[in-house]
Amino acid sequence: MRAEQILNMVIRMFTRRMINLGVNKGIDVAARRGKPEAEMTPEEREQARAARVAAKRARQAVRIGRRLGK
Repeated sequence: MRAEQILNMVIRMFTRRMINLGVNKGIDVAARRGKPEAEMTPEEREQARAARVAAKRARQAVRIGRRLGK
């Protein structure tokens, strides 16, 4: 492998990880509706947790769908 290919591979891996991190943080903020955890009522915390779980299941479903589509 050439150095350029290795560098591109590392950059792609890093970029993918950062994008995933950003998407996950965005989903978390949307689930909390922009409120910090300390300001939330127990009901809101439960709703935010349920939204995070639903988002996680949706990501898993997309992943499985990609595998089945191959």
